[in-house]
Amino acid sequence: MEKKKIVVALGHRALGTTLPEQKVAVKKSAKVIADLIEAGASVVITHSNAPQVGMIHTAMNEFGKAHEDYTVAPMSVCSAMSQGYIGYDLQNAIRAELLRRGIYRPVSTVLTQVTVDPYDDSFYTPSKAIGRLLTEEEAECEEHKGNYVTKVEGGYRRIVAAPKPQEIIEIDAIRTLIDADQIVIAAGGGGIPVLVQAEELKGASAVIEKDLISAKLAEMIHADELMILTSVEHVSIGYNTSNAEPLSNITVADARKYMAQGQFEPGSMLPKIEASVEFLEKGGKRAVITSIDKAKEGYLGKTGTIIQ
Repeated sequence: MEKKKIVVALGHRALGTTLPEQKVAVKKSAKVIADLIEAGASVVITHSNAPQVGMIHTAMNEFGKAHEDYTVAPMSVCSAMSQGYIGYDLQNAIRAELLRRGIYRPVSTVLTQVTVDPYDDSFYTPSKAIGRLLTEEEAECEEHKGNYVTKVEGGYRRIVAAPKPQEIIEIDAIRTLIDADQIVIAAGGGGIPVLVQAEELKGASAVIEKDLISAKLAEMIHADELMILTSVEHVSIGYNTSNAEPLSNITVADARKYMAQGQFEPGSMLPKIEASVEFLEKGGKRAVITSIDKAKEGYLGKTGTIIQ
């Protein structure tokens, strides 16, 4: 029997923030992935990287300040580094958990580049905060370099664009690994955003929304299902109000109606709904949004917000 192919998007809770937290968190996440594999799924994994890429960006910038022979690392390089070390911890945790269950399956991390449109509107209105708090003097210095900053409580933050993903450069390698029955970790943190310039790929000063690249990956590998794991068991309308109503089974039309009503928080639940709708409208069969603790139940259709 052919396995059901699913893309599982892991959020911040599945990875932790610091290195010690991540070591503990990925072991719990590995159990979730192993449960899905035991239930008959062919799993491809994407993940967030916001705390990790911010930590790397800050560390590389501080190192560059302290050592004049070194330059600061561009966002594309920081993204690549975060994909590498998160993938390293995650794939080893999944491999170990599968071996404990007597399952012998290779687990691979693919360093993934994703093309973006240089004329994407987000490059003109950057909104994604990265790195540590800055002083006013440091913020002015960033602006002199051509970077964008925004004032926040306690100081300033650098902000970058969040363009929509176009194509995944390594998609053929990812498909080959899936066809070989390997468990694949790809497009971590949204992938490395790149611009196509003749034969070259140039890193963009941007980040790609993790949920949107998960939908794009699911579309490009012809997945049956997109599963977005977050901190709540159900998506709710009227979230954080006394009239909150959890959603169980809804249609794409329902999801579009609720989006038009402004029922989902931008930057939080909204991109998850947008990604689910995009995947389904491109031929996907089902999208599930639920908590990481309820992943297996969501896969079996017993809980979560199911959109189809």
